[in-house]
Amino acid sequence: MSRRRQKKRHASRRPEQYRQKQRQMQRNVKDRLFRYLFEKDRYALLDLYNALNGTAYEDSSQLEIVTIESAVYVVMKNDLAYILSGTLSMYEHQSTYSPNLPVRFLIYLAQEYQMVIEKAERSLYGTGQITLPTPQCVVFYNGVKEMPEEQTLKLSDAFENRKAQADVELTVRMLNINHGHNNKLMEKCKVLDEYSKLVAVIRDCMAAEKDMQTALNRAVDYCIEEGILKEFLLKNRAEVLGMLLEEFDAEKYERTIRGEGREEGKKEGLKIGMRLSIEILQETNQTREDAKKKIAEKYSVSEDEAEQELLLYWKGN
Repeated sequence: MSRRRQKKRHASRRPEQYRQKQRQMQRNVKDRLFRYLFEKDRYALLDLYNALNGTAYEDSSQLEIVTIESAVYVVMKNDLAYILSGTLSMYEHQSTYSPNLPVRFLIYLAQEYQMVIEKAERSLYGTGQITLPTPQCVVFYNGVKEMPEEQTLKLSDAFENRKAQADVELTVRMLNINHGHNNKLMEKCKVLDEYSKLVAVIRDCMAAEKDMQTALNRAVDYCIEEGILKEFLLKNRAEVLGMLLEEFDAEKYERTIRGEGREEGKKEGLKIGMRLSIEILQETNQTREDAKKKIAEKYSVSEDEAEQELLLYWKGN
């Protein structure tokens, strides 16, 4: 038996849980536009904090970004996290509602606290009290399903034994940021308001235009003309278009899978998603090698499989 066949046979014996963990650790989650927007503009992030907390901080240099990044030991990666004045703000942007958000934030919080403790070089077994920033967990929802202006999600909702007194609780503040919702919050944070308008314009253009790339370009052009995130879009147009295609293509793909419910539908949806991603990667001047790696990472396929898709859809092979 060849060494390759022995290795493949050995790998097939590994528990499924182990293989799932390996795939999860290897997956490089792409930055979302929401995160990209607020990390690029610290003043906007400070405005968002003030709007949420009724404060009036003015010095954006006080913000310490502590967002969990991809690493071998990181199981999950959050969208945006920062520390300001003893408060750890953790933000997630969601286009689909999930009742498991409090559980995810619990995992994020544990990882964040681990980094805080390591940075402070303090021992959990010492006699001195370790000081931790106070957590605030916020979800910004902008999906198409109708949701209330604001709601509170609780970790205890997931507890199996409701009669027992739980010793742990975690609450998540979920805000609807679709255009026309939470107007008082939008008035206090201009960038959040314009982001909300951008998403609304994108959806309108996608409803009127079958080709996704054309729809996204029209949406960006319209927002620039109307002064919606104008400077940001002019400066970062290629990156924004790439991220928008990733996000909205993923939404479309997930809806396709849920609606068809068949293996054939999954394969067809995957093919469509890879084709669209390859086209936009080439449009935004990515190298062929980088495109292959990104397709492999995004769709959890081997680089050989990604190469086969590039042979089909990469122009000028």
